[in-house]
Amino acid sequence: MGVDMADWRHHRLLPLPFVDRKGLKFKPRARTLMDLFEDLTVLSLEQATVLPYLTYRLAQDGMRIVRLEHPVYGDPNRLIGDEVLGEERMNSYFLCINAGKKALTLDLAAPEGQEIFKRLIREMGVDIFATNQLPRNYRKLGIDYESLKALKSDIIWLGVSGFGPDSDEAAYDPILQARSGLMALTGERHGDPQVLGVPLPDLGTSEHAYGLLMKALYRRQVTGEGSCLHVSMFESSVSWLSVPITLTKSLGKTIHRRGNTHEFFAPVSVYPTKDGYIYLAVGNDRQWRSIVSLDSFKELDRPEYARNAGRIADVENLNQAIQAVTRRFRADELIAVFRSITVPVGKIQSIPEVIEDPLVKRVLLSARDERTGMEITLAPPPWMTPFLKASGQRMSFPPRFGEHNEEIYGGLLNLGRDRLEALGEKKVI
Repeated sequence: MGVDMADWRHHRLLPLPFVDRKGLKFKPRARTLMDLFEDLTVLSLEQATVLPYLTYRLAQDGMRIVRLEHPVYGDPNRLIGDEVLGEERMNSYFLCINAGKKALTLDLAAPEGQEIFKRLIREMGVDIFATNQLPRNYRKLGIDYESLKALKSDIIWLGVSGFGPDSDEAAYDPILQARSGLMALTGERHGDPQVLGVPLPDLGTSEHAYGLLMKALYRRQVTGEGSCLHVSMFESSVSWLSVPITLTKSLGKTIHRRGNTHEFFAPVSVYPTKDGYIYLAVGNDRQWRSIVSLDSFKELDRPEYARNAGRIADVENLNQAIQAVTRRFRADELIAVFRSITVPVGKIQSIPEVIEDPLVKRVLLSARDERTGMEITLAPPPWMTPFLKASGQRMSFPPRFGEHNEEIYGGLLNLGRDRLEALGEKKVI
């Protein structure tokens, strides 16, 4: 039941780099970036997608991730999708972004739960605490920044919420897509607004929070101080509207959703072929001249199409004329021709095709369940971290509900078996 105490001991980061008046001069370091990240412990009161995806990214850096869940309700995403393991709370949807973590259950509303929580912060040497609870629950559950700072002065605290720390409005990704304007810009011009194919408010907020955490870690190394970080999913989502907001507010433009075409460039769209679809993106007049120099497209070499503005003005007729040509060829034929004249083009691949793409196949991750032998394939990281390289691109299998209660509560906190059983009966863990 024991755990190696040294494995959970908190290690401080290295001293500051040498600085001279001309700027930073980094002395050689004996330890690697992977070593530094492996010294960091993250305790995350998480559920759904936005925070689990963030801690999944941190796990790919090699950080020790411990996810915390309510002992009765748990993470609702555990119950979404198929029961691929034939057991409760390990459904397929949960498996996608929870590899590389340990899992505890704890009722923070119970006095005994609060006592255990405080011990976890101190004795695990938690570097980062993160939560996507509603802000009204921070102080009630004893997870607010001031309470945790009193336990560990240099802790980095992160709260992810729908609309910021002053709002208790619950938010799901599609609601944020709707309110942020992302949905208004997605879909056919004369059709209904559409949700995006991936949950950008969830994933985008995770990436923004990832960057803030990296800055907070650097700040702690420089000053020795922790940080209190509040991240709004709504603000994160709106931040992607860089062009629409400036053109609308400053220049009085009206930005519409345009389906597969582009607001400012043409031809940019989906075009059918004999065996699928390609996406062609012409970004300048030189590329257009290269296209109409091809025999198959010479009929489109017209004065009114020589400039991008003329092509935009007649984009519907232009696209119909291009479609009439592309339908006569296979996708690979067109891709080869367009690439030969340096015009951006790509096949619209299905998910199975993406998985088999040589550039994707070599960076896929995997995890194996030691209990059942089940192996799952995981999406590749944004970049291959030193930790993933060293692990052969393998991560530990997503944890079962409360899987590490005995290891951490019993081993690290030295709670005896009788105490653990009593806590379990009272639903504290």
